[in-house]
Amino acid sequence: MSPWGADIPPPERRPLGPLDWVRLLLRGLLVGTTVYGGLVVLLILRMIERPIFGLHRPVTPWITVWVCRATLFWLGLRVTRHGTPMDRAGAFVANHVSWLDIFVLNAQAPLYFVAKAEVAGWPGIGWLARATGTAFIARKASEAAAQKALFEARLRAGHHLTFFPEGTSTDGRRVLPFKSTLFAAFFEEGLRDRLAVQPVALVYHAPDGADPRFYGWWGEMSFGASLLDVLAARRQGRVDLVFHKALPVASSGGRKVLANQSESRIRDSLTSFH
Repeated sequence: MSPWGADIPPPERRPLGPLDWVRLLLRGLLVGTTVYGGLVVLLILRMIERPIFGLHRPVTPWITVWVCRATLFWLGLRVTRHGTPMDRAGAFVANHVSWLDIFVLNAQAPLYFVAKAEVAGWPGIGWLARATGTAFIARKASEAAAQKALFEARLRAGHHLTFFPEGTSTDGRRVLPFKSTLFAAFFEEGLRDRLAVQPVALVYHAPDGADPRFYGWWGEMSFGASLLDVLAARRQGRVDLVFHKALPVASSGGRKVLANQSESRIRDSLTSFH
């Protein structure tokens, strides 16, 4: 199946001038040093943390939080948060716009992403994802039971799993129908009575004068081209990050209802904040 919007042309890229390349190189150096320097620290501490705490990670997720906050600072991308990440056990679900989503969400609180299995093999990104505790899933019916067991183990360990139920990224101007499959693990005996799902809306605002879809990353768009455009931007835009009220799983009425409620709240935020 083709990714969403594969036939929709991306925003026209402006040619980069000398000052754009200076910004790109400076920001790239700062971001790269921060991210991979933080990765080294995280891996060293994880060697101590793992034998003592096992699946639990009381220290290393906070390194990820601070690395992502520093990265957003170097980029100059301002995030305005509305609402608060929940403290109770459960998961965050969000709309998916850009590779920047990972930094914006990770900068708020310790959490663990759910990603397609292919991401684990991506150069650079795969290392980061594995080190920060990402749960990888394969989109195969034969893997459904194993993935469900994985989610249960992570949720029982107190991890806040975070996933994008649309299944793909968009141009940031819409929300695609949420797939309810991944919500099933929340309804297992012993879990559903204590878990909640918190919908989170990412609403990107392009830099002044830029295409409104500037931060979107979809279809056949290149990650490298998107990265270069963001690093070289004269001015950055901003993000409204909306944490909605957490939805208790036990009283939700089932996985499809829970998925629909989450989708509706996030879609409303895109309408309200655009």
